[in-house]
Amino acid sequence: MERVIVGLSGGVDSSVAAYLLKQQGYEVIGLFMKNWHDDSVTISNECPWLDDSNDAMLVADKLGIPFQTIDLSEQYKERIVDYMFKEYENGRTPNPDVLCNREIKFDIFMKIAMELGADYVATGHYCRKGVIESNETKTYQLLAGVDANKDQSYFLCQLSQDQLAKSLFPIGELTKPEVRKIATEQDLVTAEKKDSQGLCFIGKVKLPDFLQQQLKPKAGKIVEIPKENIIYTTEEPNFNTNQERLEFLSRKLDYHVEDGKVVGTHQGAHYFTKGQRKGLAVGGHTEPLFVIETDVVENVIYTGEGKQHPGLYKKALFVKNEELHWIREDLALNPDETMPVLARIRYRQPLQKATLYKVESGLYVEFDNPQSAITEGQFVAWYLEDELVGSGVIS
Repeated sequence: MERVIVGLSGGVDSSVAAYLLKQQGYEVIGLFMKNWHDDSVTISNECPWLDDSNDAMLVADKLGIPFQTIDLSEQYKERIVDYMFKEYENGRTPNPDVLCNREIKFDIFMKIAMELGADYVATGHYCRKGVIESNETKTYQLLAGVDANKDQSYFLCQLSQDQLAKSLFPIGELTKPEVRKIATEQDLVTAEKKDSQGLCFIGKVKLPDFLQQQLKPKAGKIVEIPKENIIYTTEEPNFNTNQERLEFLSRKLDYHVEDGKVVGTHQGAHYFTKGQRKGLAVGGHTEPLFVIETDVVENVIYTGEGKQHPGLYKKALFVKNEELHWIREDLALNPDETMPVLARIRYRQPLQKATLYKVESGLYVEFDNPQSAITEGQFVAWYLEDELVGSGVIS
């Protein structure tokens, strides 16, 4: 019997994953990861880790599988929390879920599982794994989950071939209602449990409170840029090369306080992210204000009225070489090569038609249609049909 260690999170998805593996004849062990100690920033009664670990234990008991809790809070703080603080401080918006999968679940957790003699690690992600076999070699594919509404392949966009080789995604072929039905039939305590929101494996956390632990509030200006501003009417110059054109399309617009009018104040530009609407507390507008840019050096937030504001939209983005990642290393582009793909810049965004352009310093992603709120620090992931083949940090 092959041994599989399941990351039991105390939710319905990982519970059903464990049940299915047992049905398939694997030797299954449940492991709960404790990643967080600080209750001062957790929204109380909203899925603190204790309730989750308790539910995970009850599920393991019901399925008759061994169970234990491992404390990874030190590594989590080092690899996820400290990174998040640093990114926010630099005016970028990190994605903790993608990082948690790359750094914790499929790295530290996987290593612990292998030390416990596991052949595989399994999670309750809605995605699938494919294998292409040719001459003795196996190439692993990360495929979207069958449930288009729940597909979580995006969160795994930083996995490597080695990590995929040792991973199983038992519920990838199922829809959420089917997963709940199985949990109900098996009388699992998690059957009706709501999906957890918030940071990966921490439960619900108030992000501003969380950030305020290290990033001190400091008052600054909120500036509104009118959509008629000359910055948006600049005609495209003549380009000598395609790379110059892509640089122009992906450039960061340079705003100054005098480009608009001061409409309010805030408590720190590093608490805000592009495309954000909530938390600005500025009235007197027909349409809501959106953050179009943050300047953490000058501590200014630039905003525009309405979700069609030109400051929100861009047609291209850039990923530096050191932040570029191919799951399918065999498909990686060389300089001057291009590839038509489907891409997304955030979880649950419908896939968008785009073209990849590889240059010496990195990779441009040019979309067929302008995209709203392309945000530095977030991940862009690209697909060939339903296979996620690569990703990178938006620079």
